[in-house]
Amino acid sequence: MLWSVSPLGEAKVGIPYGMMQGANIYLVFFACFMANLLVFPIMMIFLDNINHYFLRWTWYKKSAIWVARRAKNGSGNKIRKYGFWGLLFFVMIPLPGTGVYAGSIATYLFGIEKKKAFTANAIGIFFSSAIIWGTTALTMNGIG
Repeated sequence: MLWSVSPLGEAKVGIPYGMMQGANIYLVFFACFMANLLVFPIMMIFLDNINHYFLRWTWYKKSAIWVARRAKNGSGNKIRKYGFWGLLFFVMIPLPGTGVYAGSIATYLFGIEKKKAFTANAIGIFFSSAIIWGTTALTMNGIG
C-alpha cells in the first residue's frame, strides 16, 4: 500500500510488489487501488491550502513552475481539449508520470471541477490498476 501512495510508484509498483510478496492477489488489488485513490484528495488539500505558502521559497517555486510547464506542454492540450475524458485516459495509461499525482496537478492547473476530476481519476486509476494487476498475474503464471 505504501508504494501505491508514493509518487515514485503509485499502484503501478504497489500491485506487482504485493503480488510478488505472495499476498492475496485480490486483496493486493483492492488495497493498492484504494491507497492510490486517496492520493487525489490529499493532493487537492495540498494544492488548494498549502501550496501557496511553499511558493515563498525560491527552490520550491522553481520546481513548481518546472512541473507546471511540463504538465501544460505534455498532455495539457489534450486534457484541456477533452476535459473529463482526456484526464481519465491520461491517468489510465500505466506509464511513469501519468498517474493520479499528475492528474491531480492537471486538475489544479486547468481548473477542472473537482468532483468530475475525482471521478475521472478514480476510473483511470481503476483501469490502470487492472491492467497492471492482470499483466502481473499473467507474467507470474508464465503466460506472456
